[in-house]
Amino acid sequence: MHRHFDEALKNLKEKILRMSGLVEEIIGTAIKALLERNSELAYKVIKSDDAINMLEIEIDDLCMKLLALYQPTAGDLRFITSTMKICNDLERIADLGVNIAQRTLDLLKVPPLKVKIDIPKMATASREMLKDSLNAFVNKDSKLAYEVCKRDDEVDKLNHEIFMAVFQCTPEDQKPVERVIDLILVAKNLERIADHSTNICEDVIYLVDGKVIKHHITD
Repeated sequence: MHRHFDEALKNLKEKILRMSGLVEEIIGTAIKALLERNSELAYKVIKSDDAINMLEIEIDDLCMKLLALYQPTAGDLRFITSTMKICNDLERIADLGVNIAQRTLDLLKVPPLKVKIDIPKMATASREMLKDSLNAFVNKDSKLAYEVCKRDDEVDKLNHEIFMAVFQCTPEDQKPVERVIDLILVAKNLERIADHSTNICEDVIYLVDGKVIKHHITD
């Protein structure tokens, strides 16, 4: 039975790593599509969502079987429960990437908004948080996870700055109004990617150190 558990646990690790890689690729492609105004890349992101959804179902099912059949303890138990939560965050991040791709297709229908907003800076910050949160998970690096959590405030600040900049542009710049709304939604999706990346890091810290830092509980 122990051999079967080890094989199933290895399979789980392979699946969550595969999902992590696919989600990181989706977000990178979605951001590239947005910044380069590339409809082909945007459609590619939208089509990739089904593969992520299937992986989420497979991972959840495997986690439940491991818990029910083998009743793992200590580190194995923390890994399985953390994987279930990280899997959920990854699926939501992929959905956010699809949202960005859909907004990109809408934005391609109109000329770019003539207002200085730093979407590229925010996109880079959110993508780096995702990348480092996954590196922290793969390498069981709680120090990196703590560092990533601290970056969330900067992304929140950028989101607020973009929101204010868009609404301070002239009425002429705001035509059509859908263009303004789409940019706000893009920024919000980037902010949510950072939030889910923070969630992943919180789960990494629990996995590695056994500490719960959600809601600043360690304070």
